[in-house]
Amino acid sequence: MTAQDYLYAALDQMDPEQALALARRIASHVGGFKIGMDLFNQGGPDVVRAVVELGRPVFLDLKLHDIPQTVARGVQAVRDLGVRYLNVHATGGETMLRAAREAAGSRLHLLAVTLLTSIDAAAAAAIGWQGTPQEIVERLVRITQSAGIEGYVTSGEEAAMLRRLAPGSVIAVPGVRRAKDAVADQRRVVTPAQARRAGADLIIVGRAIAQAPDPLGAAQAFVEEIAEGETA
Repeated sequence: MTAQDYLYAALDQMDPEQALALARRIASHVGGFKIGMDLFNQGGPDVVRAVVELGRPVFLDLKLHDIPQTVARGVQAVRDLGVRYLNVHATGGETMLRAAREAAGSRLHLLAVTLLTSIDAAAAAAIGWQGTPQEIVERLVRITQSAGIEGYVTSGEEAAMLRRLAPGSVIAVPGVRRAKDAVADQRRVVTPAQARRAGADLIIVGRAIAQAPDPLGAAQAFVEEIAEGETA
């Protein structure tokens, strides 16, 4: 894989027409795309298929979390859209995760969300979760492994630990920012080089590319920083 292959541009906080225009513009400069709930809710399956047709892998970020039967039906509905990755919440428990895995088949790869990057130690404690974010992630990884899922969405702060716990897994890291970028609502963030050094396979970047005056230049800057993580 090249440094570019690791970069996934998030098509968030825009309408379907804007998202497709951006995706077409930068498709040759990124490794893939992430489509979140906001865009999916506006454009539905049609916008997903349109992005898939650009020839880059697509990660559909729906964070499914419900009773097992409902999640399984949701996974089945996504299976034929042509996306490579779909995520589910690890906090849904082993039975839900196993149902999702069985529904995914062989073409759709599931990623389990461990702990959202907007949740730090104080927020986790307020929810009632015991332990540090790292300890919470480790417990969720064990549950996910028991369910047969070998992909994860996690903060860059826990990515290296997760790589040690699940060496053959696919790891997606959102909340990636260059040092000069604002963190916005993310609390546990890393740079592109840090994410790659930690073992991230999908390095997900949103506003810093989508809202840049020059999205192509911004994407290239991220690729260069990912490459630094490869050689460090």
